[in-house]
Amino acid sequence: MNELSNRVALVTGGASGIGRASSVALARAGADVALTYYTAADEARSVVAEIEALGRRALSLKADMTEAGTVERVVTQTEEKLGPI
Repeated sequence: MNELSNRVALVTGGASGIGRASSVALARAGADVALTYYTAADEARSVVAEIEALGRRALSLKADMTEAGTVERVVTQTEEKLGPI
């Protein structure tokens, strides 16, 4: 049973390292996952493909989390595409 079934997760820095591992783990637990990246576009696409191969929905968003308004934009785009976080 997937304990996070019908849930949406948002992982900042989800394209590499701990963020990548967290994104994939959340998907394995049943969540659809949105992840942000700043420079690692290829890696982000790879994570999205891995999540989708698990049967979950995924979204990658380029985002500089130090810029004002970015968090609100990322949350809005995530919720528009995947549902409430």
